[in-house]
Amino acid sequence: MTLTTKARAALLGAALLLSSAAFAAPPATVRLDYLHTGNALNEQYAMDRVVIEPLPWAGKLSRNLDDTDRGVNRVEVVDAKTGDLLYSRGFSTIFGEWRSTEEAQKTSRGFQESVRFPKPDRPVKVRILKRDERNAFSVVWSVEVDTDAQDVVRKQEPAPAKPIPIRVSGPSPDKVDLLILGDGYNKADMAKFEATARRLADYLFSVSPFKERARDFNVWGLAVPTQESGVSRPSTGVHHASPLGTRYDIFGSERYVLALDNRALRDIAQHAPYEFIEILVNNDTYGGGGIYGQFSTAAANSDWANYLFVHEFGHHFAGLADEYYTSPVAYQSTGERVEPWEPNATALRDPAKLKWKHLVNAATPLPTPWPKAEYEAHSREYQKTRAALRKAIRPESEMSALFKEDLAYTSKLFSAAPHKHEVGAFEGANYEATGYYRPAQQCLMFDRSEKFCAVCSEAVSATIDLYSRDSR
Repeated sequence: MTLTTKARAALLGAALLLSSAAFAAPPATVRLDYLHTGNALNEQYAMDRVVIEPLPWAGKLSRNLDDTDRGVNRVEVVDAKTGDLLYSRGFSTIFGEWRSTEEAQKTSRGFQESVRFPKPDRPVKVRILKRDERNAFSVVWSVEVDTDAQDVVRKQEPAPAKPIPIRVSGPSPDKVDLLILGDGYNKADMAKFEATARRLADYLFSVSPFKERARDFNVWGLAVPTQESGVSRPSTGVHHASPLGTRYDIFGSERYVLALDNRALRDIAQHAPYEFIEILVNNDTYGGGGIYGQFSTAAANSDWANYLFVHEFGHHFAGLADEYYTSPVAYQSTGERVEPWEPNATALRDPAKLKWKHLVNAATPLPTPWPKAEYEAHSREYQKTRAALRKAIRPESEMSALFKEDLAYTSKLFSAAPHKHEVGAFEGANYEATGYYRPAQQCLMFDRSEKFCAVCSEAVSATIDLYSRDSR
């Protein structure tokens, strides 16, 4: 059913009113914008500004402290006098990914970042922590913040576009609020954006465990019109201006899509309730990306948009690692095999202490055999064909057909494997052929299949619990 503009506005107003009424005087939302600069060897932080966002805090105040232990970084908000911990969340950054590239070995760069938290009633210290090779966090930057200070930004320009209520299940503090942003949609594309956002949201909630927890989500849509349709793809000479600056070819990877203008992103997103963001780009070319606790992106017009939307959201929402390892990536391997913080990858130092051991059948061997050699032989030829198609700038339909052939081959190969339905430790994950292991032979984070494995599903469910009041 298509809502009229008036009906949408009424639903949005009712939802926000309901959110405010559910908790007497919910706190305001504070955003600390800062700069994160450096190179492969060092990094620095500098405060940019403190902003009071237009909407009240959308989160669940009873779960202000993050117990999921995910992310390369963690933000902590502590009482400036007592040191009491008031708020924490794990996250990762674009800078953290960039510093593992070849470019970071040669030069320094700066990236905009933000952390958001409910407005405290006292001065606080905001601390950024970083995880070391032993998976322990230590403080790398700390800044005192008085959210009542004169230089805090309290008044901003009106919303550049109105949020669209796509799925409203209840007050924001009780729900996970997902904001779907559009980039590369001109004025004539607005109806297309709304229809696509609704379709992809519906698909997300057809995939377990999102399916079973659909009532724990609110979903909003928001798109600021662009002059041209589509976002930039520099490798093909396409450059388009857009509010979010989303583009392909991030770090030299033709399929990697990110938005690098964090301030612009946050200034637009702040006009809708959100804890998580997925950006739809109005492009046909396969591509996407996801940064834990920041945002994810997906090519909305690709034949694989459903998969891209869910896979990339898995990175952003639950901190899931990529389980594939045969596709080229921009990151430089150090050769070290430290235990990943991601819930679905392991270095398997001690099988007896496997992080998902509780899901493993006692009879399943660790490591777990799978047709690895056959898979890799096929994948080498597949990747050659894929690279040739991109180099020749062949129609996207040919790339899509290749992806379908690859998935059909993999599914047939795996169907005869003895441990095809088991949770174990299958070597090959985290962009590495050896030394890292994934929980299942096949999963949505490994290939373009349609299901999360049990370990990924458990990680997704834990994140839903952190942000919602379970309504199952």
